[in-house]
Amino acid sequence: MNPVSARLLNQQLICPQFTTPYQVVEWLGAMQAQEYRMMRWAVGMRTRRPSARAFEKDYNAGKIVRGHLFRTTWQLVAGEDWRWMLSLCRTNALRGLEGWMKQNGVSIPAAEQDTVQQLFSDYLEQHRIAFKADFAAALAEQGIVMDDHRLSYHIRLGEYSGLLCSGDLFPLKHSYALASAKLPGQAPLPREEALALLARKYFRSHGPATLEDFVWWSGLNIGECKQGLDAIQGELMTERWHKLTFYRHRDSRTRGFRSGIVTLLPSYDEYLIGYKSRHVALHPDHSHRAHNQRGIFWPVLLVDGEAVGNWSVPAGEPQVEIFRSDTPLPAPALEAEIARYNKFLKK
Repeated sequence: MNPVSARLLNQQLICPQFTTPYQVVEWLGAMQAQEYRMMRWAVGMRTRRPSARAFEKDYNAGKIVRGHLFRTTWQLVAGEDWRWMLSLCRTNALRGLEGWMKQNGVSIPAAEQDTVQQLFSDYLEQHRIAFKADFAAALAEQGIVMDDHRLSYHIRLGEYSGLLCSGDLFPLKHSYALASAKLPGQAPLPREEALALLARKYFRSHGPATLEDFVWWSGLNIGECKQGLDAIQGELMTERWHKLTFYRHRDSRTRGFRSGIVTLLPSYDEYLIGYKSRHVALHPDHSHRAHNQRGIFWPVLLVDGEAVGNWSVPAGEPQVEIFRSDTPLPAPALEAEIARYNKFLKK
């Protein structure tokens, strides 16, 4: 088994199968979207013809939604998956949010939450989309003044209650909309069915992966993850590699890899953050070049799926810094990848 080539294929980083950003997000299940600008390239680079405008179109149409779901972090999911995924992770997400609030000495009474969410709803029924500053102004008009952190907690509670979802895409600032207006109506999924569907999405797009990887990625407890895994056991194949058991879905790919591929991997990308152990693609000696101990991830340069350097865009053109001198860097492939990135921004 070659987990590097299989992951590159199944994560659509080489030989992508899809033509639209929506198809990519639906396939991956949930994509880390911490960095508001980089998330667009994370999706676009996985399509056959990367286009920033195509991403914006699917995002504004509600086919792609950005919000806090698994591990209570920013993620992109397909609009049709938003509600059942939110239901699946809501308990853990609220527990995490309440922990942060307690740590910061913040308590929000139920009556206050109801009042604020009603004001959010009233504003969005009139204006369709809102920025955080718009919510603050609407509250102030009603004599409700609060600091930025408290407002952030109220917005997060609005997400977890199912009231708010992402609005339209803007260059630098996240916006909000009413989930009832932006997203299609969906029948609720039984929890057992939702766990099975989540496991299927993960192992078909992230495989080969371990159970521990799935637990990390989903933020659910190991019992629930085992339940999801067991529900699709007939769809999975298992392989041993370095004394670990890896699973891959029957719909995943193992053929199509070709060498000499250079990839400008964005910060917080699923290729690294989607697994508990990242040693498959990132040598432990260089892990500090990809992320720090506080969970901050930086853009990484891949050669044939292995992290060999960092890249940034300080003045409009990607700049590369190599940290693994033992891996030859194919100059033509790097030039082609930079050209692909620049074309994505303009298209």
